[in-house]
Amino acid sequence: MTIIKNARVIRGNVIVNEDIAYENGILCAAPASVSPEDTVIDAKGLYLSPGFIDIHTHGGGGHDFLDATTEAFLGAAELHAKYGTTTLLPTATSGACDETISMIHTFEYAREHNPKGADMPGLHLEGPYFSLEQCGAQDPRFVRPPQKEEYEAILAASDKILRWSSAPELEGSAEFAAACRAHGILPSIGHSNAEYDDVLKAFDAGYTHITHLYSCMSTVHRRNAYRYAGIVESAYLIDGITSEIIADGVHLPAPLLKMVYRFIGPDRTALVTDSMRGAGMPDGDSIIGSKTNGMHVILEDGVAKLPDRTAFAGSVATTDRLVRTVMKLADVPLTDAVKMATATPARIVGLTDRGTLDIGKRADLILFDEDIHVAMTIVGGNIVSSAL
Repeated sequence: MTIIKNARVIRGNVIVNEDIAYENGILCAAPASVSPEDTVIDAKGLYLSPGFIDIHTHGGGGHDFLDATTEAFLGAAELHAKYGTTTLLPTATSGACDETISMIHTFEYAREHNPKGADMPGLHLEGPYFSLEQCGAQDPRFVRPPQKEEYEAILAASDKILRWSSAPELEGSAEFAAACRAHGILPSIGHSNAEYDDVLKAFDAGYTHITHLYSCMSTVHRRNAYRYAGIVESAYLIDGITSEIIADGVHLPAPLLKMVYRFIGPDRTALVTDSMRGAGMPDGDSIIGSKTNGMHVILEDGVAKLPDRTAFAGSVATTDRLVRTVMKLADVPLTDAVKMATATPARIVGLTDRGTLDIGKRADLILFDEDIHVAMTIVGGNIVSSAL
């Protein structure tokens, strides 16, 4: 058994002083006394919380998951683990069907050979079934409506796809959502021009989550002099819909972060990095997507940008930065900020074995200081990064 002592433990909405114990990678009740066979970790007054869960990331440390190499998956997972991510969903941007399937096959191998990085329980496919008007940094060469033969081939390639983002107003989207649900996949609304009535229909069809709120989506607009609400307004009005925000301090300014926290709340909002290969890398030229078929972008001002600087192209954030940002810019209490990076994303994508400190959950744990600088990351009971 391993016992962590002298930590300020973030347990739900409270911070308590208690020992945390785990054995064989699973949280268990802390013993009344330590035996000679036990391992003791002195947290030295640091905060302890469940490990951060990033349900939308394209890579980091110079790697993109669409590179479709084992090195890319393991390198990105190791980079993010250093900053407190114990679980991530590798995310693929819009691309050719064969490229996506190649990435999936590599993922299946890499996730089983991952001793030093964040756990990768499943995938997030972001596209290619998007609105061209809202494609953002998605390569427009690959953006298209749902194609049944194509998505059925992708669904047949793996049972590890946990979520799939698409635009629900496109023809064939209801049938696509039904196929996702039949495979236990969460359909998410993203890169879409849908109006409020479209979102209501999509919600009934199974679209219960919104991908990177405010980014590449419709908001209130006029058509023939009349105003119509969009996806942004739908996120606030439909109680059953969850959202995610890129809380890097660049994609969304402080007022919008405050609005999301106040009116949607920490139980329906997950923090995501949407990071590309530039996370953890210096400023300069980079690529979003695969090295062979990706798009040139520029890393500067703490974000990735399209070369003409008309739009962002993913973030370079790590999860510690997300928690730090919402606390500083949106006045979110530490306990709620941690919830938005742990329990909430776990619940959104159905990862019931992690996200809290309940006995029987995975021993995915992190220790960090007042400024959310991560000192230790434990994944499944294994210390994968430590500065103690």
